Amino acid sequence: MTETTPLRGLIESRRSIRRFLPGPVEREKIAACLEAARLAPSAENDQGWRFLVIDDPELKARFARKAFSGIYAPTRFAAEAPVLVLLLSKIENVGLRTGQHIQGIPYYALDAGIAGEHFVLQAEELGLGTCWIGWFDVRAVRRFLKIPRRYKIVSLIAAGYAARRPPRERVRKSMDEIAWWNRFGE
Repeated sequence: MTETTPLRGLIESRRSIRRFLPGPVEREKIAACLEAARLAPSAENDQGWRFLVIDDPELKARFARKAFSGIYAPTRFAAEAPVLVLLLSKIENVGLRTGQHIQGIPYYALDAGIAGEHFVLQAEELGLGTCWIGWFDVRAVRRFLKIPRRYKIVSLIAAGYAARRPPRERVRKSMDEIAWWNRFGE
């Protein structure tokens, strides 16, 4: 059994929060999360991730009507979060696009995922709850916020103070089911 470290504690305590307290979040805390994301590594040090923070209540309400309508209604809970952070990726790097074509791996998405995880772990440490959201109307969001095509909209992160923290997540697979040493095995 491994010893619990501060990072391990953060990883184990982090949950997807779907109910938020209505009050605002201090911008300093969101800035600290953005700084943690800014320090994330990226392929070829591209640093292509970008973050668009929406914390103005009126703008957030209009945004939510666009993002979470129709078939995207199951994620409308995010409209109650005091802060919505749109995670974007600038996709102009020729090397990354070539690598994606050859390897079949969208490196911009990996980079954005690493930066986003830095963001949510920093939020957890600061007492904020977050939820990654991939189910929203990307086209409507692009039009509403006038986001140029050279940016890929990767995901959305709802952030705020948790009104309720869900209990420990579902049982995790055992290490033997997910990892092998020195040779592939099932």
